Amino acid sequence: MTRTVPGRTDHVVVVGAGLSGLAAALHLLGAGRRVTLVERDTSPGGRAGRIVRGGYHIDTGPTVLTMPHLADEAFAAVGDSLGARVDLVPLHPAYRARFADGSTLDVHTGAEAMEAEIERFAGAPEAAGYRRLRAWLEQLYRVQMRRFIDTDFDSPLHLLHPDLARLAALGGFGRLDARIGRFLHDERLRRVFSFQSLYAGVAPERALAAYAVIAYMDTVAGVWFPRGGMHALPRAMADAAADAGADLRFGETVTRLERSGERITAVVTDTGRIACDAVVLTPDLPVSYGLLGRAPKRPVGLRFSPSAVVLHAGTDRTWPWLAHHTLSFGAEWRRTFSELTETGHLMSDPSLLITRPTVTDPSLAPPGRHLHYILAPCPNTALGPGAADWRELGPRYRDSLLTELDRRGLDGIAAAVEEECLITPADWQAQGHAAGSPFSAAHTFAQTGPFRPRNLVRGTVNAVLAGCGTTPGVGVPTVLLSGKLAAARITGGARTGRPRPAVRESRERRPV
Repeated sequence: MTRTVPGRTDHVVVVGAGLSGLAAALHLLGAGRRVTLVERDTSPGGRAGRIVRGGYHIDTGPTVLTMPHLADEAFAAVGDSLGARVDLVPLHPAYRARFADGSTLDVHTGAEAMEAEIERFAGAPEAAGYRRLRAWLEQLYRVQMRRFIDTDFDSPLHLLHPDLARLAALGGFGRLDARIGRFLHDERLRRVFSFQSLYAGVAPERALAAYAVIAYMDTVAGVWFPRGGMHALPRAMADAAADAGADLRFGETVTRLERSGERITAVVTDTGRIACDAVVLTPDLPVSYGLLGRAPKRPVGLRFSPSAVVLHAGTDRTWPWLAHHTLSFGAEWRRTFSELTETGHLMSDPSLLITRPTVTDPSLAPPGRHLHYILAPCPNTALGPGAADWRELGPRYRDSLLTELDRRGLDGIAAAVEEECLITPADWQAQGHAAGSPFSAAHTFAQTGPFRPRNLVRGTVNAVLAGCGTTPGVGVPTVLLSGKLAAARITGGARTGRPRPAVRESRERRPV
């Protein structure tokens, strides 16, 4: 039986109003708990924050939303629904991939559309390989989701289940690049179905094939964009939590935890003391461990994923060939991963994610203006340039990115920029993210499943962790699950089953 928090759990304090904290709060409220949510910022979102600059509404965190039903589960816990709160737009194509040889591929999540696109791009044999790959990805997802992703682990022994044998039979413990290569021979296509391992912190040739489940989420299950930007999701979750009775306290910083023996008895902020029966901690692992006053012992220290430089550019023009999400691949794919995860060098031939949210929602920019988000993976501060180095390096790297983008078809982009915001590993580190990485602990084998830092910490019986550093890991879907799993540690999975409203009238939104 999965361990749960013993004793009284009537009042729970959730620290952090990111996606994991908000998901935990909604699931706890649905199970009848009284919830106080404390957030140091003045609005919800955490990594999924928002900056407004010169009329541009900039999402500061994730830009890709997959598996929205996991967010809907959190709303449903309080009798609400995602659809009643957020207008989701399905993206077609989900991505556009542009390669160094000038070729372009639109990545569709519909099977027939993608098969036709691959046949156009690389021929009928590759299209047939895609059909087999898609079937394998669907099988992989079914085997992994409930047993290995949406689950709390107390011991590696919890892996001993018939689904483990099924995962092995599917080749899940082989290498990702080799497994994708069984279906697709075109190296460009293989990138489209393996680049996701970058955010897990492992090169495709070293990553477990089981991580292809992320490619399932991106290329099969579908990609959406919330009208109003990604920040619309945490805002809606905060509204739903407030309507369900949560006490939301923004602009308060947690300074310490009071304890009696192995139990946390109160959360102390810079404005007061909140007595509680249990606590959910969602800050990055070192911050949470610091509040607890202890960290679990591991044979080897945690290894963190690569970081990223993000340039948010508000411009007076755009480039129509850009999709909502465009993957711009450099030619030196393998060298890129070596630089990011081994040598600690900046990408010499960068592969970039360019997001143009205003193609889907023009209201995010002033009339006639456009918003572009350029994400360039880079080494974390433990492997590459340190946080202090980025103060000088950041502006130079920004200029080199714009020069490279101009060369790749975004001609005149430097002159088109009206407003901008540059985020470097130094900024991530200042926000409390270990090694200056917003992607937290890498998904190596020794940091995955039951070997990932667990959401229960020895020595404290009524504190539970949530967020991308703990179970199940990095990414919007998994972070939402981490909040659900943290709540289940407190409630035992029980919920009140509040009915959803049949019709929701227009509401006055809670100012946050």
